[in-house]
Amino acid sequence: MILIKIQKFLRRQGKPLVAFISRLGEFSLFVAQAIYNCLTPPFYFRNLGRQIADIGFYSLPVVGLTTIFAGMVIALQSYSGFARFGAESAVASVVLISVTRELAPVLSALMVAGRIGAAMAAEIGTMRVTEQIDALTTLSTNPFKYLVTPRILAGLIVMPLLVLIGDVIGIFGGYVVGVYKLGFNPANYVNATLQDLQPIDITTGLVKAAVFGFIISIMGCYNGYKSKGGAQGVGTATTNAVVSASILILIFNYIITELFFSK
Repeated sequence: MILIKIQKFLRRQGKPLVAFISRLGEFSLFVAQAIYNCLTPPFYFRNLGRQIADIGFYSLPVVGLTTIFAGMVIALQSYSGFARFGAESAVASVVLISVTRELAPVLSALMVAGRIGAAMAAEIGTMRVTEQIDALTTLSTNPFKYLVTPRILAGLIVMPLLVLIGDVIGIFGGYVVGVYKLGFNPANYVNATLQDLQPIDITTGLVKAAVFGFIISIMGCYNGYKSKGGAQGVGTATTNAVVSASILILIFNYIITELFFSK
């Protein structure tokens, strides 16, 4: 009797573990196939251009608003903290480092994940449940080449550009608050920002942006490609794409920071 209970307990505990390992293996194969197709021809440049516009150009307002207010808040918060120690002059440096290393890449990626990751999962998921992906295969068109590859390449190309723009806008937001709210001298603020700017700050943000772009694209494509169950399945895939991409962005943000700045 005890052995039967132990067996039932192990079976209940083992099913989720086996399902997780199976899903992880399926996802790993999907990533490997996606990377292979990104490196080999043919390429659908029209689809790539459309995805670059969707991910990049149409995300500019969201990224701009997010980063400018992030830079403004950092300027206010750092000033109120440094004023206790008479170190108000460090505000420009803090805004620069915070925006370029963390705020611009992370906040931009989270905003793009919510906007683009969901759209990718919904679009591909709808094609899956309506059998349009099967139709592509019937027409001798590789679904990975036509649907997944352009989105991944666009994410890798566009996210660093969005983060660069976000860096400029975020630093400008800190400048506006520092000069017009806190009373800093404009020339001194700009000089402090330029003197403290280091290549490693920009490089870190761009590396994070490229990784985040890949994560957003691959999670949106994977969840959409594997969706099933009609409209409800598409909704579930959309939610999973955004949540999983956001979690992975935060995890890899720490990993990349550790690689660049660990001693």
